[in-house]
Amino acid sequence: MNSRSFFRQYGVALRAMIVFTVVLGVAYTALLTGVGQLVSPATAKGSVVKVDGRVVGSSLIGQSFTTPSGKARPEWFQSRPSAATGSGPAAGYDATASSASNYGPENKDLIAAVKARRAAIAASDGVAPSAVPVDALTASASGLDPDISPAYALEQVARVAHTRGLSEGVVHRLVESMIGGRGAGYLGEKTVNVLELNVALASLSKE
Repeated sequence: MNSRSFFRQYGVALRAMIVFTVVLGVAYTALLTGVGQLVSPATAKGSVVKVDGRVVGSSLIGQSFTTPSGKARPEWFQSRPSAATGSGPAAGYDATASSASNYGPENKDLIAAVKARRAAIAASDGVAPSAVPVDALTASASGLDPDISPAYALEQVARVAHTRGLSEGVVHRLVESMIGGRGAGYLGEKTVNVLELNVALASLSKE
């Protein structure tokens, strides 16, 4: 291949790279971002949750409501367990460490963890061990699930109400009002977003 053919092919490749970078890397990204901002601006911006103008989290990513030592704070509704262990303040719900445990149903560590969680939740919420919902005992595939089942949320009503000095009926109605429907009306199960529920609970406690 002579130098003229080489530079010609090099020029074609360079122009193609520039065109596809602009089209796919800039224009396409800008188009999707614009559509997202128009269709669902809150979701496009990360579904950020604010309290008094301060960002407290995202409704798409779970977080812990525990002490630094990992003990559940009784005044808050608790999230489901997380396999995204990470480190520091985000331990247990570290978005940079999203993962599942990948334990099989007969794994000894998983069985031991489920037994320990069942006993702790039954004791704190005053329910029979057999009544503890499954999502309170096992982590989600991502380890960052922000939602819990209505059953698990309602199970925690008595503890939260007692700790905060509120009526169980008032807290029960709050949970009922926070139950989200199925996707598209029929996909998946009904859920309760823990962060949004706790934000509403904090506002309720101030009244």
